[in-house]
Amino acid sequence: MVRLTRAQQQVRTREAVLAAAKAEFTEHGYAEAKVDRIAERADLTRGAVYSNFPSKRALYLAVLIDAVERTPSQVPTTSPPSIAAALGGFARTWLHRLPLTAADPMARQVQLSALAPVFDDEPGRGALAQVSRLEALLLALTLESRALAAAEVTVRQVRRAELVLRLLNGPGALVEPALELGDPFDVADACEHLGELRLADTWAPPHLPHVRPARACRDPWTPPARLPDLLSGRPVGFADDGVIAVLGTSRLAAAEEVVRAARQGDQVTIAVVTGDPAETGRLVRLRISDFTHCLRHTFAPDAWPHLQLVLDDRALVAAAVGAPQADDATEYAVRVSSGQLVARAEGRGAAHAAASADAHHTTPREAAK
Repeated sequence: MVRLTRAQQQVRTREAVLAAAKAEFTEHGYAEAKVDRIAERADLTRGAVYSNFPSKRALYLAVLIDAVERTPSQVPTTSPPSIAAALGGFARTWLHRLPLTAADPMARQVQLSALAPVFDDEPGRGALAQVSRLEALLLALTLESRALAAAEVTVRQVRRAELVLRLLNGPGALVEPALELGDPFDVADACEHLGELRLADTWAPPHLPHVRPARACRDPWTPPARLPDLLSGRPVGFADDGVIAVLGTSRLAAAEEVVRAARQGDQVTIAVVTGDPAETGRLVRLRISDFTHCLRHTFAPDAWPHLQLVLDDRALVAAAVGAPQADDATEYAVRVSSGQLVARAEGRGAAHAAASADAHHTTPREAAK
């Protein structure tokens, strides 16, 4: 008889809990699922379940993450020929996702149907809203890419992306009523038509002219251990030149500030931090993993957003850049040049300030001031 190590036993226990929880949530949905039944299905104690997952909500998110991340992405070699075609393709991929919460096979074509009711508290609703803003930015950057919009006028596409995601999230909020109203893939056709809608979309947040400039510095830069990039699925690499923004889950909308201010050639890295890795952290990972699965399935890699996105749930990036805190309200950013940290900024507008900082005219004397 082969004796398992403690680590192996922990992995086996976790897998048993996830398998039992998937069966329970699929059969009963989130609201009616019981942790006691999950423990019974896994032939474990209630305490063993909670030793791996601190709450039913954390366990539900873990099951959804496992389902999403096990789904292979079929990456195309070319992107759709137009914004309208891209939105139609993206919407159809979105509507084909694997769900867990409905017995009707037709309803199973719409995934993540119950996240809003699951996160029915103020912090949860706030995190969902901020993740939605980040998703809209990622879709917009893809639509703005040269690979996709070469034959079209390239303007900011955030408003269009927000409209599309709002339309797509409608069926996901209440699966069965939405399906009763008609074929959900009519929604995909509507998204395609949104690609032809003329929208004035400008970028001029009123607070940015009042943001304090980043502080000059000359500090050594020791990148953290390589972490997975939520967008590409590959390990993150920290280049010699670029901007790193550490954003709490209540500050994710600031991601656009660093993207718009970054210089050509900058490597932009966004590290998401939270004071609640078990639930809010898993929520971010789930939503972004699910979103990027649809993105990769629709667009060729040359159209993907040119940034790196990290879930920094152990605050490794935050510690490496010297951020004084790593919670939901964090906004801290640095500029990296030639292997050194040359500018720092903190508070609202920090991402914009660090991205706008001049990496080439900062002297040691200026850094000492």
